[in-house]
Amino acid sequence: MKNMLKKRNWAIILMLAATISLTAQDYDILVKGGHVIDTKNNLDQIMDVAIKDGKIAKVDSKIPENQAKTVIDAKGFIVAPGLLDIHGHNFFGTEEDAYLSNSFSALPPDGFTFRSGVTTIVDVGGAGWKNFKTFKAQTIDNSKTRVLSFLNIIGSGMKGGAIEQNIEDMNPKLTAYVASQNKGTIVGVKLAHYSGFDWEPVNRVVAAGTMADIPVMIDFGGSEPELSLETLLMEKLRPGDIFTHAYAHVKGRTPVVDESGKVRKYVFDAQKRGIIFDVGHGGGSFVFEQAIPAIKQGFLPNSISTDLHTGSMNGGMKDILNIMSKFINMGMPVKQVIETATWNPAQYIKRTDLGHLTVGAVADLTILNLRKGNFGFIDTQGKKMMGDQKLECELTLREGDVVWDLNGISRPMWNAK
Repeated sequence: MKNMLKKRNWAIILMLAATISLTAQDYDILVKGGHVIDTKNNLDQIMDVAIKDGKIAKVDSKIPENQAKTVIDAKGFIVAPGLLDIHGHNFFGTEEDAYLSNSFSALPPDGFTFRSGVTTIVDVGGAGWKNFKTFKAQTIDNSKTRVLSFLNIIGSGMKGGAIEQNIEDMNPKLTAYVASQNKGTIVGVKLAHYSGFDWEPVNRVVAAGTMADIPVMIDFGGSEPELSLETLLMEKLRPGDIFTHAYAHVKGRTPVVDESGKVRKYVFDAQKRGIIFDVGHGGGSFVFEQAIPAIKQGFLPNSISTDLHTGSMNGGMKDILNIMSKFINMGMPVKQVIETATWNPAQYIKRTDLGHLTVGAVADLTILNLRKGNFGFIDTQGKKMMGDQKLECELTLREGDVVWDLNGISRPMWNAK
């Protein structure tokens, strides 16, 4: 009888222990021992990050492993908020001769985002007010990546050629109306590829942005004679508006670095007054002859972005981490580079729920490996720069789910019991 009671008591104890063990697993995922870089929360140190129900549950120096169902060893890696690419082209489709609006040249995001640590991408100008509904149904609603939009001031979107020269189709009121009906998803207004010697398109895009209380992004240039870059930056754009392709040297646009290799004074002045300078690398809009002297003189980008499309993905651009690596090798601190692809752009597009690892925030997170070695980087003129550091994405979480895992750091071994 005593033996039976002992066995029963032991069974109860084991059952209670098992119950306590299960209830002790407070978290779904624990990212352990990584170097957390989170600008909003002023974190730049070794920390653990716990995730529960798709949200950041705890960030602390030591969180016990037995409190999580899955533990990811991030020792030696950088742990950052999911990257936010503020300049992409993702209104993909099958419409012929439509450039980047429901077209073959734009890209479905999921195949190009998670593998480089991006959890949010902004399509800039693919859709206008006339076809945003199609873009939303086709891309935004069917992507695991969070896809946002800068609405084109052209009602029919970024279809290229003569369509983008039609000032009559630049309707600020209707653009602002559709933007206001889709707050948080439409986060800005875009003007691109206008080549006339006329300020009216800039005036109209700024008017739309003012009405909807959102920033505008300008892809400037192309006119002959050139419109004044100083006038654009110091008079036409508002603080918080975005000048993309900051390190380009293209026909019809004054470059930020002059013929003597100096950054123009008004460029520094414009940045001080709140104009946002975005990289927007793309297939033809980033050259080392502009970027290297600019960085040396302290003219740093506010945001790093890809200008992702079929014409840039396999060239010098490659992906956002390749661009970020360029800036690291040009002398920009790693912490600041990560800031330009996380918290900075989140603020510029007024989505301050993103770009950080605050407790309660969505668990969009990336684990990055800053590799050491001998690497080559290419600009859009086909010129090469060498470097000894390169970022690589080990793992990406989107709302607490593993959506990219390069080396299986979140997975058990095949023969584990």
